[in-house]
Amino acid sequence: MASGQMINTTRDIDAILIPLGTPVIIPEGAQVAITQELGGTYTVSVNGNLARVEGKDADALGFGKKQEETKTEIKTAHGPVDEQLVWEALKTCFDPEIPVNIVDLGLIYDVHAVDLDDGGNAVEITMTLTAAGCGMGPFIVDDVRAKTLEVENVTEVNVDLTFEPPWDRAMMSDEAKLQLGMF
Repeated sequence: MASGQMINTTRDIDAILIPLGTPVIIPEGAQVAITQELGGTYTVSVNGNLARVEGKDADALGFGKKQEETKTEIKTAHGPVDEQLVWEALKTCFDPEIPVNIVDLGLIYDVHAVDLDDGGNAVEITMTLTAAGCGMGPFIVDDVRAKTLEVENVTEVNVDLTFEPPWDRAMMSDEAKLQLGMF
């Protein structure tokens, strides 16, 4: 499906208004345009607003069958955490307003794995947002937690959201600057 193409939703969809983070329902039959399809979520334009739609609701946007929500299960570790795999997982997290992953945006300050006394592995992540008042912050942090927990041998994720130092464009990778036309 082409970005920007108008489509009609096939059922009601739970969504989050961008940038405020307010939950809304996009009703069945609403006309929406996909503006971004990255990291397993969709950013849609609806009635002059942007909204984030979770991947589990892709069917309502015309993308196949409804995905079942994954059940939370207790994970066990069978070895150390490969921190490179954590960084790769974080590259699948996106700010719904910016089509660049949060690693290349420079939002991730630190990642390290810690062995736990119970034999598990915690991953400690220090990150920021592009703006302190970002209403989408909690959703981005939840995405960071969920995708990091998918990495082999990760049993716990702790995210420290900080604004010191504050984010600025200089923290972006050259690739991100090029992608956003900032060179």
